[in-house]
Amino acid sequence: MLKVAGGFARSRGGSMMPLFFLSLVPLITAVGFSVDYTDAVQTRSNMQEALDAATLAITTLPPATTLSARQQALQDNFTANNGEGTTTLVNYNVAADGSVTAQTSASYAMPTDFMTIARINTVPVAVTSGVHKAPGLVQATFKVSGVSGWWSKTMTLYGTQFGATVAKPLMTIAYTYGNTKDPKGYGTTIVNAITTNSSGQTVTTMVQKQVCSVGNNPPNGVTLQQDSFGTNYYCVDTMYPANSAGAAIDVSQMGGLYLQMNVPSGNPQNLYSNDPATSNRLYSGAAANKLVETTTGQTVDIFSIVPCGQTSYQAWEDGGTTVPAAPSNADFFYNVTGKCDFNQRPSLTALTQ
Repeated sequence: MLKVAGGFARSRGGSMMPLFFLSLVPLITAVGFSVDYTDAVQTRSNMQEALDAATLAITTLPPATTLSARQQALQDNFTANNGEGTTTLVNYNVAADGSVTAQTSASYAMPTDFMTIARINTVPVAVTSGVHKAPGLVQATFKVSGVSGWWSKTMTLYGTQFGATVAKPLMTIAYTYGNTKDPKGYGTTIVNAITTNSSGQTVTTMVQKQVCSVGNNPPNGVTLQQDSFGTNYYCVDTMYPANSAGAAIDVSQMGGLYLQMNVPSGNPQNLYSNDPATSNRLYSGAAANKLVETTTGQTVDIFSIVPCGQTSYQAWEDGGTTVPAAPSNADFFYNVTGKCDFNQRPSLTALTQ
């Protein structure tokens, strides 16, 4: 027996295949675990992207939306963006100034393929997200400060409601030349607000009338002015009602805004703030003496150039002067005061977590 055992120990023959297959077991297990880990990492990445998108989406819902409806929308958006698992609306708060903060989470028990060898059938995958939504423009109040020129013209504010594809007029500022025949030219400007009543009818309401005349004898309380040509003139403003600050336009339900300047005698006749070919006719700034011409080739986001709780200034060059040109060459001046609160526009929302 001892001789047989010694011979087996000294033997160099036989098959190594059993030992080879035995050595593959831990290798296959390690590779399998690596595959499951990679799947978990990819699943987590997909879940994070889906949760971020879903969290941003629920901040654009109307403010009256209930928490349960917002939770359902969170889950629906998460699933639609290929997120796996269940979402939770951890917190949703609208501050007094209209800003919004929200925190969300999502969890998923991801089934494994190879970890079942070690009796690990699922691995937990969890992600969180947070957003902050700044207050947005909900009302813009327009007031004419001075219009001149030999060409009559009309500026119209257009807005596109959430869910709509066609813009509708919200306000007009129409100037009619008064045949003063001085070098600059003066006339009458009328500001109208355009609304829709409960019957769906369009209602036009005059808010401001400004009449500018050439002369040296302005009415009491009206300032005599002199233009760059040395012409003395004065402008009389009448507000409707008398204590009105201007045309207060509700833009809370608008996903987009743009301005159109129609100049029948001009070339082109229509200038648009959202058209890169004509937007350089529009000037804007934080002060009347700090107007800046829109860079040629760029469009203007009306929401962004009307600051919250402040008055900003805008002007148009109607086409009589080649641009680029100094703001003093413009002939259509007005100011805009912005009011901000909660707004459904998504561009004001940023991820914080």
